[in-house]
Amino acid sequence: MAGILRSSSAPKNGLPPQELLDDLCSRFVLNVPKEDLQSFERILFLVEQAHWFYEDNSVEQDPSLKSISLREFTSLMFNSCAALRPYIAHIDDIYKDFTSYKVRVPVSGAIILDESYERCLLVKGWKSGASWSFPRGKRNKDEEDHICAAREVLEETGFDITELLNMDDFIEVTVGEQRVRLYIVAGVKEDTVFAPQTKKEISEISWLPIDELQPTNRDVVSRGVNNLKLYMVGPFLKSLKAWISKHRPHTTKKSDAFSKGTCVWKAKNNSTGSATTTTETQSTKPLCETHAQAQAQTQTQTQAHTLQPDSGPGKSFRNFKLDIASMIRAMDAAFKA
Repeated sequence: MAGILRSSSAPKNGLPPQELLDDLCSRFVLNVPKEDLQSFERILFLVEQAHWFYEDNSVEQDPSLKSISLREFTSLMFNSCAALRPYIAHIDDIYKDFTSYKVRVPVSGAIILDESYERCLLVKGWKSGASWSFPRGKRNKDEEDHICAAREVLEETGFDITELLNMDDFIEVTVGEQRVRLYIVAGVKEDTVFAPQTKKEISEISWLPIDELQPTNRDVVSRGVNNLKLYMVGPFLKSLKAWISKHRPHTTKKSDAFSKGTCVWKAKNNSTGSATTTTETQSTKPLCETHAQAQAQTQTQTQAHTLQPDSGPGKSFRNFKLDIASMIRAMDAAFKA
């Protein structure tokens, strides 16, 4: 691939210039196998990947560029890419259906327990005000759950669970239309080094006492006893405690130190991407504070998934068909130009 374009000609409004959009369109949309252009869902996953690259590299290297939402970036890409331009009139329906589609893609990850079986590892998202969750992410096309779980945990924590994962030890829940499967990985040493492999996705990683993760009446988005915002934690707690009660070794002893939360990694400054590894333990406030500012948090998915049709919003664009032949002609013309 060509090197990163520096946008010295960026307009005063901070939006990406045409040459940068052309480069991103070529990298992430045109230069892909033709089967990845068979649906708008697949195309928007590619656009989402381009948006991640723009935020993670272009904006970081060029202060004249501003951070923009995925929705705004999608409109810019459709306007600038000849293969996508014919569909700009339907961009609202296409994007609405894509967001509805994303929340139905199966998710896999892991609940990592320490050696005492008293604490679990949680990660905090990058956005300002982000919530905490178990490390997890969306499955790629044809990807098995345990493979997805190992990949996502490695990306978000830097820890490889492959050798520790037992495919029979998992908790699975369905939230809305999304199936979430989390494998239980127990006995991880407290001094294990954790650090995300991706930038601008995770702002903090911490061990948290399971007894403090009490869901409120809103199980999906709840707050623990220390008022921590917990996303997709509550639905797993009852089954997790039952699993621990059944599988916890009799030789495991409780430790006063393990009753406290411990921050093991946090981003120092979201604008520079610098980070630190720490073992800060606090009793009254168990997690180290993050100074993360609002940035786009996108889960890169380069392939779409086969899902059953639904009656949800944003389906009107399905009344017209994606003209693959014209897109391929536009791609060929772009390469010849």
